[in-house]
Amino acid sequence: MNRWRRRCSTSGTLAVYIGSDHTRFIIPTRFLNIPVFITLLNKAEEEYGYQRNGGLVIPCDVIFFKKVVKVLERNEESFKMFDLDDFVKMFDDVIVNCCMDDLKKKCGGFTPLLTKAKV
Repeated sequence: MNRWRRRCSTSGTLAVYIGSDHTRFIIPTRFLNIPVFITLLNKAEEEYGYQRNGGLVIPCDVIFFKKVVKVLERNEESFKMFDLDDFVKMFDDVIVNCCMDDLKKKCGGFTPLLTKAKV
């Protein structure tokens, strides 16, 4: 019974699964109206469509997602209008798998290997 309770999210929250290993996060549903999440949801729809079974999977790097959530939890008001590009610039030290095409375009086809994390 306790196992089942831990798997359920509370009212006003949503469970999402991030990356290829499907790391589970519980996020406030209000985050879904923030531009960065709208873009991430669009990327999920492009990659998986609406027929994905087993929960909402977002094709994104776990470290990047943790950083986005951490920033929004600390100061949602200041960062709620940031889009995906803004967060990518803010966290320029993280490889962002969900944005690799965007990074390649910005870097002229070259994707820098960025390994240092500032969390």
